[in-house]
Amino acid sequence: MPEISPDEYMAVAASQEIGDGETAFIGTGLPMVAAYLAKATHAPRVNLVFESGIIDPAPIELASGVGDYRLAYGSTKIAGTFYALSLLQQGKVDIGFLGTAEIDRYGNLNSTAIGPYRRPKVRLPGSGGANDIASMAKRFVVICRVDRKRFVEKLNYLTTPGFLTGPGAREAAGLPGAGPVRVITDLGILGFDPVTKKMQIEQCFPSITPDRIKENISFEISEAPSIKEAPPPSCEQLHLLRTQIDPDGVYVKHP
Repeated sequence: MPEISPDEYMAVAASQEIGDGETAFIGTGLPMVAAYLAKATHAPRVNLVFESGIIDPAPIELASGVGDYRLAYGSTKIAGTFYALSLLQQGKVDIGFLGTAEIDRYGNLNSTAIGPYRRPKVRLPGSGGANDIASMAKRFVVICRVDRKRFVEKLNYLTTPGFLTGPGAREAAGLPGAGPVRVITDLGILGFDPVTKKMQIEQCFPSITPDRIKENISFEISEAPSIKEAPPPSCEQLHLLRTQIDPDGVYVKHP
């Protein structure tokens, strides 16, 4: 088996979250790579929606962002941001992908500010469509690297809802989506306990132990009852990532 980078593990794990025939709301970076990988392998009928309103493109090369008109090539429709977000509001999006600067044990996200909102230490990009995706997609997946400053006990600002304060909180807030189902990191795959809604370790990447993941998270996190080692990417998946989808390593760093 060839050497495999953490980015490649993350991209493959994210692609596995997409089902064939689903509608997936895609962002820039690893979600874009994961979506193309899913479409090239196990989910050829997935419909890809970008926040810019570009629908199901077949670009020749990777775009620099969701508004890059390289995405227009091969697309089935170009309709604008209002149309893309309206698909969420109509309940037509099965899965969305999000990144974050901070995440807590209930999968709530901060992409707004570090420090006081009025006088922040760092002003972040803001919500964009993240709140819409987390609130109204049928489920969503977070992709980020494990870091104690990212996995925090308390968010500096609540930009995007996960399970809010715990069981029943999403429903009480009137949010139709099921919330976060996975947090895909560079060390392993995290999920959420179905009863407590707290984050838990579900899979570790090879040579990574649960303790190493715990050391890099600021809050207490438990292990799922059936924790296991994540399977490595297949030779076909690695070939697609390295030679067709992201050969220059724009978003996925290769060994």
